[in-house]
Amino acid sequence: MKKLSITNTTGIVKRQVKVLQYGEGNFLRGFIDYFIDRLNEETAFDGSIVIVKPTNHGNLDRFKLQHNLYTVILQGLVDNKPYKEIRTITSIHDCINPYNQYELYISYAKSDSLEFIISNTTEAGITYLETDNINMMPPESYPAKLTQFLYKRFEFFSGATDKGLYILPVELIDNNGDELKSCVNRLIKHWNLSTDFYNWVNECCHFINTLVDRIVTGFPVDNSDYYFSKLGYQDMLLVTAEPFGLWVIEGDHLLQQKLCCTNTSLPILFTNNQKPYKERKVRILNGAHTSFALVSFLCGNNYVKESLEDPIIREFIEMTVYSEIIPQLSLSENESTTFANEVFQRFKNPYVNHSLLSISHNSVAKWRTRCLPSLLAYYKKNQKLPQCLVFSLAALIKFYEGKSIDNTLREGDRDGLPYKIIDTSDVLLYFDLNNKSSDNDLVSGYLKNKEFHGMDLTDIPDLLDEVVDYFSQINNVGIRTALCSMLLKEKFNE
Repeated sequence: MKKLSITNTTGIVKRQVKVLQYGEGNFLRGFIDYFIDRLNEETAFDGSIVIVKPTNHGNLDRFKLQHNLYTVILQGLVDNKPYKEIRTITSIHDCINPYNQYELYISYAKSDSLEFIISNTTEAGITYLETDNINMMPPESYPAKLTQFLYKRFEFFSGATDKGLYILPVELIDNNGDELKSCVNRLIKHWNLSTDFYNWVNECCHFINTLVDRIVTGFPVDNSDYYFSKLGYQDMLLVTAEPFGLWVIEGDHLLQQKLCCTNTSLPILFTNNQKPYKERKVRILNGAHTSFALVSFLCGNNYVKESLEDPIIREFIEMTVYSEIIPQLSLSENESTTFANEVFQRFKNPYVNHSLLSISHNSVAKWRTRCLPSLLAYYKKNQKLPQCLVFSLAALIKFYEGKSIDNTLREGDRDGLPYKIIDTSDVLLYFDLNNKSSDNDLVSGYLKNKEFHGMDLTDIPDLLDEVVDYFSQINNVGIRTALCSMLLKEKFNE
């Protein structure tokens, strides 16, 4: 079968580079790059994307082989009717690994047409690393890469005020633009860079808080041949996703004009406060994903839809969302419940298989941003712990048990079959050093780790004892029996 390439793709237009994108993963390709492709088609945006690989793991060979082309397939229900959209994405100009193409990467700092920087480096990506320095080629962390890139741009254009950039992170952390800006300013100070550069970054560059929402299921591993036969070509970068999408941008009219968003049907919402939308989305949709994915996987399921069809897991998810998350949100219970009902419909999308293992990546940082705020709010309001969220924390620790493969990968065991545990090196190192400890020591050490959680979780009354109890039950009677026991107890207490 032929492969997707420029020789069998029509509609390719050469455009000026307007976007530098840190990250090449499924979400960015199924959401941001799709949106840019639509903007090129529907508006006068007329810009292309250069992808920058944010880590030195893996390679970009698939992009090179397909001339930076790939297919997005959106499938789901729209107005309760089946919907399918197939689009060949042509918005990517180039893909660069800065670890072996550093000069090419830095050359884009000198680009006159560049206007935007977009990133998705996971929740763990927007992190200040004191070990980074400006002479590294490149620095390790994303904020340090960005600071260095902006400094090169500042130097080349001699601090021209019109050469500042709009920086739109889409990582799922609160106030992602503000947090990224804070990291950049810390690095400017740590690296003793000039006051003029500091002023240029803070006055001429615009760090924008954003919220993104779309379930992107990525490459259809189990039935790729079926999709290839329907497409008529092989596409190893194929991305499947749901039709629903929302991009909330905390920006002004000028940014709206620069993105040409006034002339498109794309679901892009500009607002002066994205916090209520972000809180609702992150805690309900992403919080549900993170709280049940590892529980469900360890119970023998592999996909989100499969989890919803498992009556025990479905009960666990509903109790988590409706009893433990929604009552703590700032939006009204009616608005939040309506959104949650829509989320459950999206979870049941019959056209996509959202892998639980793909959701599991970087679960430690995800649990901190998506689940911990709900647990803290619940405790503050009720003076007791939300048992489903506590159980999900015990399941997370259980999921991370296993053996080390290398400093970027651990391997767990589910009923005799191995599975990959993917997270940052410090997380993997913790479990490598402590997975043979007693239940109490393993859980206690994990909860006390402020780098993982931003606080010592053992300061929360009773949390250590309850997580240890659930963790021990999972080990002694199995996770499904332990889960059933917890749910039965909670229903009885109601």
